[in-house]
Amino acid sequence: MEAKIGNFFGSVGNFFSGGDQIPWCDGDIVSGCEREVAEAEKGSSVEHKSQCITRLSWALVHSKRPEDMQRGIAMLEASLAGISSPLQMRENLYLLAVGYYRSGDYSRSRQLVDRCLEIAPDWRQAETLKKAIEDRIKKDGVIGIGIAATAVTAVGVLAGGIAAALSRKK
Repeated sequence: MEAKIGNFFGSVGNFFSGGDQIPWCDGDIVSGCEREVAEAEKGSSVEHKSQCITRLSWALVHSKRPEDMQRGIAMLEASLAGISSPLQMRENLYLLAVGYYRSGDYSRSRQLVDRCLEIAPDWRQAETLKKAIEDRIKKDGVIGIGIAATAVTAVGVLAGGIAAALSRKK
């Protein structure tokens, strides 16, 4: 019984906190990846540079800082044109979907994750992100409906109060 109650409160907490399974990244990791890219620029192979940039992109879109997320999104958007490998395209589309998800653009994120799933239909990581996106869209819809209902109720109560006050004056 206690486990069921714990699961219930955990799911309610996740509902209101927007909890998902996508990891966050702190500034130290972003800084380390930036140093790694700078070192790779000094003469490493193209493949090594590409791997370093991919790690930096990952760190940026998983960052807690909105400006890092936007920088990661810009890097990934710019990189899409030069990708020929389906695996690399899948990875970059996924990271881009994470960036848009984290920045609150759920419809763009869903479009990108759907493209990932066209490339790799059974990719669990993309399926998990898609579920998180859909849950977030549902949650925002429920909250939006709740806010609208509260506003309508408040207007009704206010109008009722005014009508009652006017009827007392007569």
